[in-house]
Amino acid sequence: MDQTRRRVLAAGAAAGLLSLSGCLGALGGDDGTLDGGENDSRHLQLLLSDASTPLRSGYVIDFAETERPWDGEAFAAALAGETYTTQYRTPFGSRPDDPKYARHGGTYYRLGHVVVNERSVTHPVVRLSAVADAEASDAPEAVAADDLSEADRTVVHVAHMAARARGNVGGAPWGLIQRGGFVFRDDADAEESRLVGDDAPSHVAYRETVYAIEVSRERFYEPVYRATVEPVADSPERMEAILRAQFVDARLSGDRLSGKARSILREAQGEGYEEAHPYSDAYRTVVTGLHARAYLDGNIQKDAYVEDPGAGMVRYDGTYYDYRLRFVTRG
Repeated sequence: MDQTRRRVLAAGAAAGLLSLSGCLGALGGDDGTLDGGENDSRHLQLLLSDASTPLRSGYVIDFAETERPWDGEAFAAALAGETYTTQYRTPFGSRPDDPKYARHGGTYYRLGHVVVNERSVTHPVVRLSAVADAEASDAPEAVAADDLSEADRTVVHVAHMAARARGNVGGAPWGLIQRGGFVFRDDADAEESRLVGDDAPSHVAYRETVYAIEVSRERFYEPVYRATVEPVADSPERMEAILRAQFVDARLSGDRLSGKARSILREAQGEGYEEAHPYSDAYRTVVTGLHARAYLDGNIQKDAYVEDPGAGMVRYDGTYYDYRLRFVTRG
């Protein structure tokens, strides 16, 4: 199960509802309710996408297949009661909203970390500043970004986005940009880079612009994490129950739904299903089953984004789906 995707869906739905709240009065009455008449062009759309079934397949790590080879070492050390620490990156990549688990000897363990210290370290920071058009006759001599290694091209790209964002209104990938540029957290990566060192170029040409390269070594204060493992289940069934309790927001049974409601759920698994207000009884049953009642009462402006963010996970006849509810405008 891709938690990143779930978080993006939930955030997008919440943001959409917040922005929508300012214009509901124009769509309906003075109190923000919907007219529900024939001219209402707004539809409520339901989308279902496959999630990991069983949930264990999305949350229980196979250390032989992970892209983080050091996690196996961290697990073995913590399981043996030994201290295994990391800096800057958390062990196992686990977060409270995206936990990781591992199985060993028939027991399932939750993987985590605690902060046990702080360390002061120095890292190179690469910043760019635009100085000329690459085609200008007075442009300074510059190395072409395409002539750099893939790793250095990534550094240039991130630093370029930081330079572009300075003084401009708009977003930037702040998860990548740090201190207005790119930070080399790994000493080995910095040693291999052409952008760091006494013989580094002074300028780089990227996307038809010549940038001056500034490299500074700066102090960072980073937490030290100790890997932790905690036994939580001794059977696959117990592990599945733990994951259901954490992530499943709603449960539906085909035996308790009408044929029309089941048809709605089938359509939602494809391109989506939608209706205009007032909704059919079958659609109301489905939306209510998702515990998204605020979408039915017509007073979305007041309470929809508070209790029903419009995204979550549903278990339908033993299969898990990510669901999303959103408003779309049709003609």
